[in-house]
Amino acid sequence: MEFIVEKIGMSRTVDVPSVPVTLLKVVDAKVCEVREDGKALVAYNSSKKINKAIEGQQTKYGISKEFNKFMTIEVAEGTEAGDLDAAPLAEAAVVKTSLNTKGRGFQGGMKRHGFGGGPGSHGHRFGRRIGSIGNAEWPGRVQKGKKMPGQYGNTKVTVKNEVISFDAENGILVLKGSVPGHNGARGLVRIVK
Repeated sequence: MEFIVEKIGMSRTVDVPSVPVTLLKVVDAKVCEVREDGKALVAYNSSKKINKAIEGQQTKYGISKEFNKFMTIEVAEGTEAGDLDAAPLAEAAVVKTSLNTKGRGFQGGMKRHGFGGGPGSHGHRFGRRIGSIGNAEWPGRVQKGKKMPGQYGNTKVTVKNEVISFDAENGILVLKGSVPGHNGARGLVRIVK
């Protein structure tokens, strides 16, 4: 069973020893349509964006204007159209969280892959560059998958975390440890056990 969440940020528990925790807000969602394969089309509030296609979906499923984004997620058996119930999170012990990591743009080999760089003295011109990249006569080209500078971050990452607590009234899920993504990032939480 999956839920749409928004990362609030990190904190820690007040007991001794303190435990680092991540706070996630469960986004209110409405189930529009349940499919036979255990998945459902849900609507949630994402932004002010609205167009004719979105308005048509809202009219079809009889939902208010604030629910303007649609997504297909896994739901529990017996789920019906209406508000998505977040109560199962109260009994969850372990969850898998999928969010996009922080995007860092175009980065060099040292930051992206942890390369060592050249010596820092004696007039060298190596600096933070990656050095030679090719091969000799065979194969005479740069092999696919070569570690080089390029786009770093902004990739989907899934981590497994223990559930510390769940505040059903405010919809705040507290997980042990860290979760990828910037504060305000949205992703999915799936109950493992």
